[in-house]
Amino acid sequence: MGVRWRIRKRTFAHVLTADPDHQMAYARAAAIDGPTCVLTFRSPGDEIEGLVTGGYPFFKPGWGADVVGMVLDGAVDWDEVGELLTESYCVLAPKRLAAQVDRPPAAPDPG
Repeated sequence: MGVRWRIRKRTFAHVLTADPDHQMAYARAAAIDGPTCVLTFRSPGDEIEGLVTGGYPFFKPGWGADVVGMVLDGAVDWDEVGELLTESYCVLAPKRLAAQVDRPPAAPDPG
């Protein structure tokens, strides 16, 4: 069932091969029709809509309000995946640990 990375008992990242014959919930959520590598991760509430409304490779699984999915294919931007996973860790990590994570500065608010 793939590989999970956790903080205590909560998953902040999960990579697996989704397939309509196995892991049907993931295949349905990602709208795929054959074996496909997918990543699910946590995202802050204010970022979820931007990721999901952008469409492929992102999708919104039907579980966990802060869970987002991403199809991992040949066009993956691995720097973006690194940023998403870092943020996912910080969503679930205790504040003391999240404060120690080196993150890129937030983009200025255009408004």
